[in-house]
Amino acid sequence: MTTLTHRGWHAEAGRNSDKKPDSEEDAAADRDLNDHDPGDFKDIRLTLMEEVLLLGLKDKEGYTSFWNDCISSGLRGGILIELALRGRIRLEPLSIRKKRLLERKVLLKSDAPTGDVLLDETLRHIKAMESAETVQTWIELLTGETWNPFKLQYQLRNVRERIAKVLVEKGILTTEKQNFLLFDMTTHPVSNTTEKQRLVKKLQESMLERWVNDPHRMERRTLALLVLAHSSDVLENVFASLADDKYDVAMNRTKDLLDMDPEVEAAKARGAEMIWAVLAAFNKS
Repeated sequence: MTTLTHRGWHAEAGRNSDKKPDSEEDAAADRDLNDHDPGDFKDIRLTLMEEVLLLGLKDKEGYTSFWNDCISSGLRGGILIELALRGRIRLEPLSIRKKRLLERKVLLKSDAPTGDVLLDETLRHIKAMESAETVQTWIELLTGETWNPFKLQYQLRNVRERIAKVLVEKGILTTEKQNFLLFDMTTHPVSNTTEKQRLVKKLQESMLERWVNDPHRMERRTLALLVLAHSSDVLENVFASLADDKYDVAMNRTKDLLDMDPEVEAAKARGAEMIWAVLAAFNKS
């Protein structure tokens, strides 16, 4: 769906925390809920979807690039990863007939509310679905990219605007009206540049000063955000401010990371299976 670009090519720890995990994947996911980097828990707590949108927004203009047709599906992938990291969903266990990530269905693990409107709406959709679906199918359903009129009910509507409104409530964005000749558009310029700079710096450092050369030693939310920034075609925004030499290093390391085989990497770390499954879905698109 999207590819890594180089400069000049494109200018809650769950409400059932006392419940024993029923698999290695669940155990790893539960550990992840209680083992974040200190930088992940600031006064302002952002979901993966909020972070992706924040990275994609033009600071002063307050909207994403008109040429970006990837961010909508990227945000839906972020919803699935966020739910998995919060212990609400997981992939069905490996079996002889279903070994590949994109063949395994998304299973509901807990329907306990998360407190986030989009996450909880998605949980209701997954619970209401008569037969379990794969990660790729869920991304398509949530985006509305389905030819089945009976499944249009699973589409999440106005996702960018709803995420932006939450970021306004958190004091990171503001709301303005801009005139574009033939129409007026609500925009959301960045008002808290410190929060966005912290997010960009975190990702830059993960590829430079804190580079570990192993995705399984990387904090899962950081790995997830890199995958989603790539899938949403906003990764260029993360590294654009770097000097040329550091930019090249960061982009090359990120490319090497995202070129890894999701099947192989998911087998090494069950708690990150959903992250690799989302990457596999976008690689196939």
